[in-house]
Amino acid sequence: MSDILKRILEVKTSEVAHSLIGKPFSVIQEEALAMPPTRNFVGGIQSKIDAGKAAVIAEIKKASPSKGIIRQDFKPAEIAVSYQNGGAACLSVLTDKQFFQGSSEYLMEARSACNLPVLRKDFMIDPYQVYEARAMGADCILLIAAALDVSTMIRLESIANELGMSVLVEIHNSDELDNALKLDTPLLGINNRDLRTFNVSLDVTLSLLDRIPENKIVVTESGIFTKEDVQLMRRNHVHTFLVGEAFMRQPDPGSELAKIFA
Repeated sequence: MSDILKRILEVKTSEVAHSLIGKPFSVIQEEALAMPPTRNFVGGIQSKIDAGKAAVIAEIKKASPSKGIIRQDFKPAEIAVSYQNGGAACLSVLTDKQFFQGSSEYLMEARSACNLPVLRKDFMIDPYQVYEARAMGADCILLIAAALDVSTMIRLESIANELGMSVLVEIHNSDELDNALKLDTPLLGINNRDLRTFNVSLDVTLSLLDRIPENKIVVTESGIFTKEDVQLMRRNHVHTFLVGEAFMRQPDPGSELAKIFA
């Protein structure tokens, strides 16, 4: 585990403990269970693929630990509408405050402004966060295999499924792939960014494809910036993409999406 990931997980543990004081587990559970039905995250992706198109999970991200501020003019609702108009299948919204300058309010604003299913992009370590994700309106959660053991991932996936939410499990290497394949979710994200060095290579996705069962939907993450990057992946039967920075740095994120994925 990288030093930055270790530090993030320490902060998450502290955040969960603090949240429990402000809002007990039973209360967040009730809030989650009272929410209206989720939007179909996997269905949003599958419908694009079935139509012969790339399925884009378009990310709303203000900053990152490695790049600092990515977008100064940050209006989540406007970005969400732009993404929907640009042809996105789903949204991903950063809710981590300390490292990515995200918030739950950004997710709620973005989801309210459009009809797309939304992923809560955060470092999930505890059942509390899963209920919290549903209470804020998320339709899908992220589980990072580098941060979690198999039993924890299975437990968090089970809670998400009970709440009607989808799960995107993210891996970086073959060992993490072995663990991720023990989950039921069809969504398998491959992050092309090395969590130790922050170097990015699309070869990370390509090198793991032979080991992935056909019933999984591979989501390539990080390092997609050009039409050529998209074409390379689609030639290798990868049709689902999680992209943020390439869009966030442009005046109209949705127009950039439409351009790269035309």
